Amino acid sequence: MATRTIRRVDKAGLLIALVLLLLACLIWQDLNSLQLSSVYGLGPKAMPMVVAIGLTVLAIGNAVTAFRGGLPERESLDWKPIILIVGGLAVLIAFIQFDIGFIPATAVLFAATSAAFGRRAFVTDLIIGFVAGLVIYLLFSKLLTLTLPMGPIERLI
Repeated sequence: MATRTIRRVDKAGLLIALVLLLLACLIWQDLNSLQLSSVYGLGPKAMPMVVAIGLTVLAIGNAVTAFRGGLPERESLDWKPIILIVGGLAVLIAFIQFDIGFIPATAVLFAATSAAFGRRAFVTDLIIGFVAGLVIYLLFSKLLTLTLPMGPIERLI
């Protein structure tokens, strides 16, 4: 006689599916509120539509897998990398808000993200992030003529 293993519904998987679906609905609603039209085929609404549909497909797939109980066991969560990355993003937002500039904000975010992935050369990563931010700033502001947040360093360039 064969024994049947009872699979339990993965509540965390269902929660993730719900969040994905809510995000897709938010993007779709924002997409429909745009008052843009395109004369030449695909317009600016095309990519948000692709993202919303993709998130919906991921939500459905995640929900089906959660109902079947097929999601893998989760490992324990290490909060340090999450705090470093979220902290780096918070510093980036603060630097831009208080006119410190895009380049130093990018440097701090790069160094914090590198530290989150286990790299321990913080000063070197700040320098690498500064150079990367400088290159990105020059490409966007000088070559593409787009406006990025300016601080004292960007005003010198």
